[in-house]
Order: sequence, then C-alpha cells, then structure tokens
Amino acid sequence: MRQKAAPVMMFVGDSFTVGSGPVPTWGSYASETARRLGWQPVIAGAAGTGYVNRGRVGRDFREAFEAELSWRPAPDLLVVSGGHNDRRWSVLKVRRAAAALLWLVRARWPQTQVVVVGPMWMGDPPRGAWPVRDALAEVAGREGLPFLDPMRQSWAKGEARGLVLPDGVHPTFTGHKVIARWLATQLTVLTK
Repeated sequence: MRQKAAPVMMFVGDSFTVGSGPVPTWGSYASETARRLGWQPVIAGAAGTGYVNRGRVGRDFREAFEAELSWRPAPDLLVVSGGHNDRRWSVLKVRRAAAALLWLVRARWPQTQVVVVGPMWMGDPPRGAWPVRDALAEVAGREGLPFLDPMRQSWAKGEARGLVLPDGVHPTFTGHKVIARWLATQLTVLTK
C-alpha cells in the first residue's frame, strides 16, 4: 500500500532560514519546523540576503524565489521569512520589494497558502529593525496574508545563553529549535 506524500512546505529566507556557521540547512529552524509538523521542507535563500539586500550571493528574496522555487510544483505552504538584513535600506524600498515578491508568488501559485515571518533577533533588535518589521506587517496585511512577528518573542531578550552563536547574532542548534517550536505552533493554528 502506498503511503500518502507529506505536504510540502517551502521557505524563502536568509541565514536564519538556511542555517549559518556550524548550523547547516538540515539543522535550521525551517527544517526543524517542517519535521515537527510532518511536512516536506524545501528551503531557498542565502545568508546576508533580504527583500532588497542581495548579499554576497547577489540575489534578493525575489530572485531566490525565481531561481530556486518558482519552477517547482506549487507547495501547500510558502513561508517568506526575513528582513533582518534589510534594515539599512529605506522602508519604502523594502515595502515595494516585499509587495513585488508576494504578487509574484500569488500569480505563480494562486492556491498556495503564504505566511510572512518578520525579522528575527535572538536578543534585543536594533532600532533599524522595527521599521522593517512594521513595513512587512503592513504589506502582509494589505495582501490579506498572515504576518508572524518573531520580534515580539522573549525567548532570548537580554542575555541569550545557549541560543546564540559567538557572533552574537545567529542562533545555535538550540536557538533554531526554540524558533521552530514557536513557528510550528503558529503554523498549526494557521493551517487548520
């Protein structure tokens, strides 16, 4: 008897999504979230990227979506997660880039559920992160999409012992598990 295929969950994101330092993609919060939910993950993106920021790879989220995901069959769920690396760009540019990506996704996969996850910080976010978060929440709301706000979480406010790598920014394996637990809980509610 054939087993039913697991639903497919795709992600577009930055180093938090794809993993960084000693944490590879299979150990990232994106992979762990999919495991917790029993979904098949497909993860796209690269460290240092964002809606506007093209990072060292020279590709922003829209370009990552087009190159790595858009040619695949539509997933059950697409999580667009980031903004962490866009805080040095104008809010208007971030807002426009986020809207363009979401329009592209919806045109390509009109039946796919899309969730937008804001910038992630394991500790206290810098001032520049808040306007980016607000712009992404606004775009998601305008597009009728759920927006999840990791910056409202207190999992690692102040000292983030055991959750943050020595760079002071990126999560450890344990930090990724904490994020995944939160995200899986949120997605369980949204996908029912």
